[in-house]
Amino acid sequence: MNFGAAIGSSVGRKILNGITGLFFVGFVIGHLTGNLLLLVGPGPFNDYAHFLTHAFHGVGVLLAEAVMVVFLGVHAATGISVWMNKSRARSRGYEMNGNAGGRSNKSAASKSMLYTGLLLLAFIAFHVAQFKFGIIDPRSPEDQWVMVDGVHVRNLYGLVVDSFQQPFWAIGYIVIMIMLGTHLWHGIWSAFQSLGMANDRYLPILRNAGHGLAVLLAIGFIALPAVIFLGNNHFQQLDQQYETTYKIAAPATVGHGG
Repeated sequence: MNFGAAIGSSVGRKILNGITGLFFVGFVIGHLTGNLLLLVGPGPFNDYAHFLTHAFHGVGVLLAEAVMVVFLGVHAATGISVWMNKSRARSRGYEMNGNAGGRSNKSAASKSMLYTGLLLLAFIAFHVAQFKFGIIDPRSPEDQWVMVDGVHVRNLYGLVVDSFQQPFWAIGYIVIMIMLGTHLWHGIWSAFQSLGMANDRYLPILRNAGHGLAVLLAIGFIALPAVIFLGNNHFQQLDQQYETTYKIAAPATVGHGG
């Protein structure tokens, strides 16, 4: 596919939006799978985060992040463009709310795709700043790192537990994850439709499968801050035991990761 021609056509933008959208569905599945290690303990979760940031001597994460930035930009740009084209195509608003039936499947999720998408875009920037770069980290520098088998490892687990100890952060993340589920509710199956893979026979199957996956992912991401907030004493104890077991490192100069 010629990228310039694709961007210049409505169909091409829908295809690019569908491809990048499905890419991020895969990323979200992988991200949730890794985050579930929070329920296992600080060792497994921190080891997982350390592996991700140091794979292939750190080159792997840089390449992955570069791809994600490009895909995110393409997905946001094509999504906004498709939304604007639809708005211009309507000479007036819908006469009534609700599901239009058939292939349109108008719903609250479909009508809010632009808004939930922009909210998630802002959240991603904040999330990276908070957990990857540690910009919002109330801990002292010496409490952010441990020494495991002679290797500096960032105690990202402690940051997550401390953050979700606060109602503001826990509730805020839960609200955002509800928005993620809403975005995926329409986005997953409509991505297949944009790629021409959803005819009248397979559309109901893909739609139901997409709805089910959206609910599962939303529940998974909502459960993490909720469980950590409600059982914070338990998670704090695990974090303290972890820090006691491993020598607290001096302020590290190896850079942040997570």
